[in-house]
Amino acid sequence: MRRLFLFLWASLLGSLAAAQPVSDLYVKSEHDIAMRDGVRLHTSVYSPKASGEAPILIFRTPYGTGPYGEDAFPGAFTKGYLRYYIDRGYIVVQQDVRGRYMSEGEFAHIRPVGGGATDETTDCYDTVDYLVKNIPHNNGRVGFAGSSYPGFYALMGALCGHPAVKAVSPQAPVTDWYMGDDVHHHGVLMLTDAVRFLNSMNTPAGHTPCEKMPKRPLSMKPDEYSFFMAHPTLSDLTELLAPNAFWEELSAHPDYDAWWQARDTRPLCRNVGPAVLVVGGTYDAEDCYGAWNLYRALAAQSPATPLHLVVGPWSHGAWRSEGRRLGSFDFGAEASGAYYMEHFELPFFDHYLRGEGDADPLPAVAVFSSGDNRWHSFGGWTPRESEPLTLYLQEGGALTAEPPTAAESATSYLSDPSDPVPYLETFTTRRPKEYMVADQRFLAGRDDIATFVSAPLTEPLTLVGPVEVMLCASLSTTDADFVVKLIDLFPADAPESAEEETAESAAADRTPGGFQMLVRGEVMRGRYRKGFSRPEAFTPGEPEQIRFRTTDIAHTFLPGHRIMIQVQSSWFPLMERHPQQYVDLWHCTEADFVPCRVTLYHDRVRSSFVTVHRL
Repeated sequence: MRRLFLFLWASLLGSLAAAQPVSDLYVKSEHDIAMRDGVRLHTSVYSPKASGEAPILIFRTPYGTGPYGEDAFPGAFTKGYLRYYIDRGYIVVQQDVRGRYMSEGEFAHIRPVGGGATDETTDCYDTVDYLVKNIPHNNGRVGFAGSSYPGFYALMGALCGHPAVKAVSPQAPVTDWYMGDDVHHHGVLMLTDAVRFLNSMNTPAGHTPCEKMPKRPLSMKPDEYSFFMAHPTLSDLTELLAPNAFWEELSAHPDYDAWWQARDTRPLCRNVGPAVLVVGGTYDAEDCYGAWNLYRALAAQSPATPLHLVVGPWSHGAWRSEGRRLGSFDFGAEASGAYYMEHFELPFFDHYLRGEGDADPLPAVAVFSSGDNRWHSFGGWTPRESEPLTLYLQEGGALTAEPPTAAESATSYLSDPSDPVPYLETFTTRRPKEYMVADQRFLAGRDDIATFVSAPLTEPLTLVGPVEVMLCASLSTTDADFVVKLIDLFPADAPESAEEETAESAAADRTPGGFQMLVRGEVMRGRYRKGFSRPEAFTPGEPEQIRFRTTDIAHTFLPGHRIMIQVQSSWFPLMERHPQQYVDLWHCTEADFVPCRVTLYHDRVRSSFVTVHRL
């Protein structure tokens, strides 16, 4: 009863505080903090007027910390994510990173650690040292948080080594822009996102501090599909985006060489001092990869670090807002941003920065499965409770748990770069976040997609962890991409009638009428099948094994639903078109783009399959 009273009283106080203007509760001060090399970083500090000591929570960003001026408060402090920390009396700090907006210096994308006298970890250290020594009434405990690119900067705070840093939350963190975040997936340029983002974030040398960065207008009218078909090669786009130093660096490093490896944050995650809360979304179109794989790196390399992972059914950053809805799906109240804050982020920072509670309040891993819409708690990831389940591609488009028995069996399709497979039914000028769960029925009838369907399930099947793909395939040309999609095929009729369907009839129904929910789609560039640092051409007609992992999933297929696997070689303009020859993609011409016959083998000697992990 006492706990309930305290909760209600705290809620009442929070409601009363939320009704007050932030300027009545907080004072703002601006500081140009000198780094060890003399470069000054613009830093806004919001301190509570109430008496008593408070922890410091730092948000470092390349996207600006406006409005600037000591009388100007961000609208985000009035309601929403940051209001939670205002109502709890945290000292909130926002900082423009080096070379962006009001900070001095030169900006560098995902600046490598240890590449010079200063980097993002030294900037974090110097910032913390200044704040704990100069901001009144701080309690000597500091945290970092940030989502997306700021998630990368939050991780740098965890690595900076300052003893005052006690807790850090990298959320949807940029972790490896070659293998799976934002710019590339398995070496394939994520075309529409990369062009738009790198154009907007183009920061010329010789930066002068300013409240607004120079605009780089780029119109994708009438829609992104038409725009990229009209600019068919990467050379065309290089000319369009010029000057753009980072884009030009990409063209010089098509393979996973030392330049890229220096920009992978995972090898840095050794003996991390502060507690870490990694947050991500299973349907995050930008940095889903970063959350899962940063957690894995920390768990393996910093076993003594208090470490947590929280992943919900969210699009990019949706846990900081309403959160529960995406496309056609409402995942329920426990997927909301309010639920996330109350049960995960606030308890984490309150424990480590305010000293509340004797024990760590969070499970090691909390993951929300879509489909049945519920949270699961685990001791690590991938869960020890899970077991592998291998699903084999079969003759006639079937998908079964039994290996194929045919002496010879194959499915082929013709991939034509002049008519790439679209990733959406209709296009606008922007890539919508809802594509991650979009209905795939609009692709019915295309002959450049190979589809394999299981029998209807008789009981729920919860899959957690990565989808491991093994394709045995041959090409009629010397290179191609392989896109594999895992789809939840909803029953077209009542579940009881769907359960009576056999595997044979399911395979025969190549265009079933139920909703086809995309659960995960991922691409692999064929030339990297033997290693991302050593590309190799295919010999036409010679079968090869193509192995790769998708980003992790957490989804429950309900009774009456079927599992669908689709394989294709384009996904446009989500990813770049491939000329389907072993040529330099950054400098080829439109004449280099040719059709390719892709053959997938599924016989007893040359099988193709996916391995999932079931609870």
